[in-house]
Amino acid sequence: MSETDATPDVPTMPKARVREVTAHSIGGGLALLLGLIGLLVGAGLIATATALDSNGAKALLIVLGVVIALGAFFAMCGLNMVAPGEARVVQLFGRYRGTIRTDGLRWVNPLTSRTKISTRVRNHETAVLKVNDAYGNPIELAAVVVWKVEDTAQATFEVDDFLEFVSTQTEAAVRHIAIEYPYDAHDEGGLSLRGNAEEITEKLAVELHARVEAAGVQIIESRFTHLAYAPEIASAMLQRQQAGAVVAARRLIVDGAVGMVEDALARITEQDFVALDEERKAAMVSNLLVVLCGDRSAQPVLNTGTLYQ
Repeated sequence: MSETDATPDVPTMPKARVREVTAHSIGGGLALLLGLIGLLVGAGLIATATALDSNGAKALLIVLGVVIALGAFFAMCGLNMVAPGEARVVQLFGRYRGTIRTDGLRWVNPLTSRTKISTRVRNHETAVLKVNDAYGNPIELAAVVVWKVEDTAQATFEVDDFLEFVSTQTEAAVRHIAIEYPYDAHDEGGLSLRGNAEEITEKLAVELHARVEAAGVQIIESRFTHLAYAPEIASAMLQRQQAGAVVAARRLIVDGAVGMVEDALARITEQDFVALDEERKAAMVSNLLVVLCGDRSAQPVLNTGTLYQ
């Protein structure tokens, strides 16, 4: 198979304008501790102010306590809990600032927005699709795709909804593969959906990778889960398959019968216990082939006369 035949006709997607980078973040434990201390200091200043007689000092301490408490609360808004298999896409005033993949409690700039995105392995199974194969026969097929988000920046900014994008592109790839190859190949050595499942699956994986790469998605595995002729032609195609099986079986029986006849004639000639002319050899070959290739058991006929009567 040439390199051109091994590479399917895959679409060309636009190049990514943004790539994932690591966002600057610090451990959330220290930030949480400092925030709690700030809240306690602010509450303590307000409580101290209530015990003072001077209105000026009281107002100053209350304002200072409120400011410290609000500042501590605002700083604590930068805390994020990142679970294993998740990530946070960080944006500051619309600009991408990086992705947090380190699990645990992390702290970033409170002015940023953090979007949660799952990086776990996912399954997507298409519905049973009805398409025409390369010969124009209606067939039904479905596939399952195992995938995960590899680049969170591309998944967030390059496509509108990466879940819907993967679903749509998977269906498009399955339909394209189905119309490129027949269900059963009529030509010897030709690729078919049923007879070359491994090769077709590899081509499906290559096309899927090309289609979803722009969304930062990695295809782990893809498999056909359903493959059959459409109901309206299923019976006719079943008869065709049965006829092909019968022809193949008959060919095998005839080949074996011819070999047995050859062996029989060779042994008779070798041992020379009976002399047969060409006419009697032809009759013997005909009788043996009828016996060996027939569907029913042969009925013996006893000849009480000579060989030529």
